[in-house]
Formats: sequence, structure tokens, C-alpha cells
Amino acid sequence: MSLQVRELQALAQVDAAQWDALHDGTNPFVHHAFLEGLERHGCLRAEWGWSPRHLTLWDGNMLVAGAPGYLKTNSHGEFVFDHAWAQAYARHGLEYFPKWLFAVPYSPVTGPRLLTGDAAGRRALLAAIAARTDAEGLSSAHVNFHTHDEDGLFDGDWLPRIDVQYHWHNRDGWTDFDRFLAAMDHKHRKNIRQERAKVQRAGITFRRVHGDEASAADLDAIHRFYLQTFRDYGNAPALTREFIEHIARKMPRNILIIIASYGDSPIAGALCLCGGDTLYGRYWGSDAALPGLHFETCYYQGIDYCLEHGLTRFEPGAQGEHKLARGFLPAIVRSRHRIAHPQFRQALREWCAEEARSVRQYAATLSRHGPFREHS
Repeated sequence: MSLQVRELQALAQVDAAQWDALHDGTNPFVHHAFLEGLERHGCLRAEWGWSPRHLTLWDGNMLVAGAPGYLKTNSHGEFVFDHAWAQAYARHGLEYFPKWLFAVPYSPVTGPRLLTGDAAGRRALLAAIAARTDAEGLSSAHVNFHTHDEDGLFDGDWLPRIDVQYHWHNRDGWTDFDRFLAAMDHKHRKNIRQERAKVQRAGITFRRVHGDEASAADLDAIHRFYLQTFRDYGNAPALTREFIEHIARKMPRNILIIIASYGDSPIAGALCLCGGDTLYGRYWGSDAALPGLHFETCYYQGIDYCLEHGLTRFEPGAQGEHKLARGFLPAIVRSRHRIAHPQFRQALREWCAEEARSVRQYAATLSRHGPFREHS
């Protein structure tokens, strides 16, 4: 079969049903509504370094494969850090940007990146990415946070990188929070109970609502908290209020909003997405500095939700060793990088191998200091 390669400057150029037929629907971040909503509602802008350039394969008028892609003029919002690579290019008088990124913007979440029904289609996508990267004279192509199943499809030109996140797994079939705590050693179990008790004694109450249950006031509050966190850290917020409403209405059962209130006033909140068996914590913010409020809003309420709804995994976001003591164990996440310049590719191959050794040693050390009783 001879397939036609097309680059799309906007995901609106492809029908939502055709795009969503390329994946099994369990990862909300690759839904057409999510990705196209980022473009439609002002979250991606060329002046911020994001220009959509999705790669698609067609059999006539039928979409058979696709990869969400972006031409990047910086490395912001990616969570796989290649600033040193760009600096090395600059020192040698070479241009690192623009580069071609295949990922979900602002989302360090593992999920499918090569969307199609079989391995042959995924390999065809990778071959098309490589050919187009070379033909357009780009420095590199990158596939961030791809799945373990996709990892074996990349040939030797794609350099592997790994990193550590902290994920919760319901590995023992826990049915409630007390059973989850019972698997921990005494010290960690006591600490979590004390953290939760402090929030309860402060008179804070919680509501968990899906997108179709969220009021306009709930959406206003969660966006306000999101903006507050970005202001606190001196970062520019990208998600608009319109985008949050868009995903709440277009994919309502994939959206979970956790609101913490004191009396009738919301004081903190977390925005999460729900997949087939996984809860993904994305953003949080607060008007109040109360002991334990962050842990309760972002972690314990999410674990409660997973236990109540039969979800077996909870990925609360990138970084944060403090998650380990709260039941989130180290997990390896992956990315692949195709560097066009042969000398740089070889130098970075050795750099990536050394980085991987360090990351695996770090993950092994963390695993020996987990909160569960078999680690004590």
C-alpha cells in the first residue's frame, strides 16, 4: 500500500472521529478534543515557541496514522530537558532550533505518540518523520513520553533517554484508604494520618466533580488557582479559561476537578484527567497556606478517587521526591531523539548512555527507601 504523507498546520484540518479512531481512547491527552482545544483556545502560539505540525499518513481520503507534532523554537513546556544540547550547537555556530517535537504540549505524561492500529503503521510514521526532518534541514526530531510498547520500534538513529517520575499503583487490590495505609510501615502511615487530620481540623471540605458536573464558578476557581501557581513561580501560564471549559464540556468524564473549601469559599483546587485505568494529576493552586493542604488536595483526594472508582494508577505529575513518602514509587519514563548531525549524534549517544546509568541508579536507590513494609 502506498500511503500519502501530509503535514497538518492545525488539528482542525482532520475530522475528530478519524483522529480518535487511531487510538483506543484510554489516554485523554491524545484525544482530538484535547489537542485541538489547545490550538483553538490560545494555549499554543508561535511567539511562545509552538507551531503545530502534525504528521499524518493517508490512504486516499482515509487517515490511517498520525503523530501530534510541533515545530519548536525553544524547549519550554516539554519536560525533557535539552538546553545543554542547544547550547552546544550554538557554541559550534550551528542552529538547534527549530526542531520537531512529537509530544503533548505542557504534559509530561506517558502515552501513545505514534497513533495507528499496528506496528507497521508506527514504523511508517517514524520513517516519514526521519525523511521529512532531513528534507527540511531540521536539526532534530524528538518523541517525548512515548509508551514502553512503542520503544522497540525506534531504530539506532533514535537516541534513548529516560527519567524518573513517581506513580501510585493499586498493586494489592486495596479497596479503601485504610487498607492502602495498612500496607505502609508505622512511620509513614502515622505521618499521612496526621497530615489528613490537620486539614480536617482546619474545617476544610472537599468536592470532586467531573466536567459535566462542574459549574461555571468551579471552572473559574480552578483556572484562578492555576494562574496563582504560575504567578507564584514566575512562569507564564498557557492554559486559558476557555480551554478548561472546552475540555470540561467536550470530554466531561475525562475531567476531574477537586475543590477545597473553607465554608462557602473555594481556597484550593486541583485539575486532573482520567484515562482508562489511570488518574493524571495536572495542575493545582491555593489561596491559603495551610499545613497538609497541598498533599490532601493533590495526592490523597486523588488516591481516594482511584480507590472509589477502580482506577489502578495515579500519575500526579513530574518531579517531587516528597511523593515517595506518600505512596508514589519511582517509575521510568522515556523519550527518543533523532539528531541529524552525525558527530553530535555520536557525542550525545554517549551522553545519553551515561545519563541513563545515573537515572537507573537513582531509581534503584529510591526504590529501597519506599514507605511500604517490605522496604523497612
